[in-house]
Formats: sequence, C-alpha cells, structure tokens
Amino acid sequence: MIKTNNINSILLTPSEIIEYLYCPRFTYFMFCLSIDQNEEKRYKVQKGRQIHEDKLRINKDYLRKRIGVINKEVDVYLSSEKYNIRGVVDEVLTLVDGSMAPLDYKFAEYKDRQFKTYKMQSLAYGILISENYSKPVNKGFIVYTRSKNKIIEIEFDQKDKDKLLKIIESMIKIIQKGYYPKKTSAKGKCSDCTYKNICV
Repeated sequence: MIKTNNINSILLTPSEIIEYLYCPRFTYFMFCLSIDQNEEKRYKVQKGRQIHEDKLRINKDYLRKRIGVINKEVDVYLSSEKYNIRGVVDEVLTLVDGSMAPLDYKFAEYKDRQFKTYKMQSLAYGILISENYSKPVNKGFIVYTRSKNKIIEIEFDQKDKDKLLKIIESMIKIIQKGYYPKKTSAKGKCSDCTYKNICV
C-alpha cells in the first residue's frame, strides 16, 4: 500500500485524474493496491496511441494559424510539485496574443457536447504550461481524430481551476490515507470496468 506524508512526492497525471472522475476507486486500486488496469490490451487505447504518434510525426512543423498559433512544441513533459501533477502535452501552443494553450489529440468522435473529463484533462495540461512557462493559459484545444480532425476550443476560468484542485486534493487523500472511496453512482460504468471482478 502506498502511503506518504510528503505531499510533494505525489505527482498525478491528467489521465489518472480522468480515471478518478470515471470512478474514485480507480485511484485506490492503482495507487494503494498497485493493481494495473492492463489497458494496453484494449483496442481503442492501442488505436488511439498509434494515431497520436502519427499525428505528432505528420504535424510536427505545422502551425495552426487559423486558431492564432505562432509557435509550438511537441510531446513536452512537464511537472509541478506545487499542483501535484505531471504529464506529456501533445502540443504546447504559443498564441498570437502572447498566451499559451495545450492541444490534445483524442481518438474519439465529437458529439456536440463537452465532456467534463476532457475539460479537466486539458485544464491540467494548461496549469502545467502556465506553471512552467510563466505565461497565461486561458484555453485549450482538442482534436477529435474520428470527426475529421475537428478542433474544439475549451475555455478555462477560476471556477474550473478550483474544481480541478479539489479533485486532486481528494485523490491525494485516498493515496495518503489508503481509504476505500465510494464507487461511481453511474452503475452503467461498472460493466466495462477493468476492476469489476474485485470491486465490492
């Protein structure tokens, strides 16, 4: 079981934050019991990673001027002990107004609505960029590769940031104290969960 009194030693990834939002018990199983998801066996995960690698290779020097991009860095690892997060950003964008933004590729279709999980993931990348580059980050971008690479802009505000920091705080509490959280209230998620056979 992972327990630590040093909060700065806990660095969560945006993907782990998404998993917590799917169900808080993911955090318990992964961090406290060290039980892997074996997600690499899933078709969508494998396909998504392949598309991600292809997009980064093909679009390495392409600047999306239509959304105001004047510079970008690709596949950038960033971390922040202050916010207890770390991750690899698909593209770190510098915009014409001097602000910066994350861009993330998703092997998904756009269905005319914004998912909370994607927004929180993008915001986590945005916080990492702002912390490491000392630049304002007011929005992020998601490319939906299964909808003809449709780009969706996501705006961030202080309310969003407060919500994310509260989520991170809850995850750290699970990790530090090793307590078993309540499962998701959305029962439909349980049927496709990698931990369904051990979750009681």
